[in-house]
Amino acid sequence: MSPRAAWRLETLGFAEVYEYKVGKLDWLAAGLPTEGTNAEKPRAGAIAHKDVPTCHLDERLSEVQDRTQRAGWDVAVVVNEERVVFGLLRARELGGDGEQLVSQAMRPGPSTFRPYVLAEEMAKIMVDHRRETAPITTSDGRLVGLLLQKDVVEAVGRKST
Repeated sequence: MSPRAAWRLETLGFAEVYEYKVGKLDWLAAGLPTEGTNAEKPRAGAIAHKDVPTCHLDERLSEVQDRTQRAGWDVAVVVNEERVVFGLLRARELGGDGEQLVSQAMRPGPSTFRPYVLAEEMAKIMVDHRRETAPITTSDGRLVGLLLQKDVVEAVGRKST
């Protein structure tokens, strides 16, 4: 909102008023609270697993294989120090030569989705395109979590009953 609008709200007694310059979609992508008719609908960011294993480009695949397996996953997200998503290691890649670097084994540049996308829309995309997983990121590419098709389909099914 504009600075003028923020100041006006403060004069009306609102204690927590923020000037947000970036825009509504960035607000939503950051997972900040919303109001309105869609506010109560489940969104990708709320359903995504925050505990998905991550790794870095310069790691050996064997290190990631062990860590991922111990955590009970068959996928890892390749990120940098700022958690910006660079790629994915799915079961096929994780089963590769352990001496290989992650940068050589990964699937680069995966399609990512924003946390504000409605679960209903994500379920349709994931089922139609046969995607078992989808990285959820902020607008600047930072990992929020990994959405599993089974979880989003279940969430949509619960909401419609």
